Parts: sequence; C-alpha cells; structure tokens
Amino acid sequence: MSLKDFDYKKGGIFAAGVLFGTAGIKALSSKDAKNLYTKATAAVLRAKDCVLNVVSNIQENAQDIYAGAQQINDERAAAEDAAEAEGQDEVAETVAEEETKTEEKAE
Repeated sequence: MSLKDFDYKKGGIFAAGVLFGTAGIKALSSKDAKNLYTKATAAVLRAKDCVLNVVSNIQENAQDIYAGAQQINDERAAAEDAAEAEGQDEVAETVAEEETKTEEKAE
C-alpha cells in the first residue's frame, strides 16, 4: 500500500472523530456538565413525584367510581329480586283464587 492509495478524506474524518470524541469526553466530565446532569436529574425526580401524585388521585377516583357502580348494581339486583318475588306472590294468589272458584263450582 502506498500513499497514493490512501484515502485522505476517510483519514480526515477519522481524525476529526477522535478529536471530537476526546473533546466530548472532557466536556461531558466537566464540573459544569455534572452540574447540568444533577439539575436535570432533580427535575426528572420532581416530575416523577408529580406524575405519581396524579396517578394516585386517579386510582382513588377510580376506586370510588367502582364502589358506587357496585352499590348501584346491588340495589338494582335487590329491586329485581323484590319485583320477581312480588310477581311470584301474585301468580300464587291467582292460582289460589282459581282453585277456590273451581272448588266452589264443584260444590
């Protein structure tokens, strides 16, 4: 391989990458960068607390709604049971009346 075959463009890109990488590592490990990371992490933690509070409120409201819905369904089922029992009583009374009429006719 000779210098004529060397691709200077690729070599320049590689050298620039090494330079930016070295400068980037120094920049990312500086005190200012660490201060920025700390503040960003603190903001994320505050946001997390806010989101958890909202989720907690939503869960409480959902539990209240669920309990209310269960109560409504229980009351409705009780009303349907009462109506069904009343309907059975009416049927029994009607049957008893018809039996009484049949017995009176037979006499």
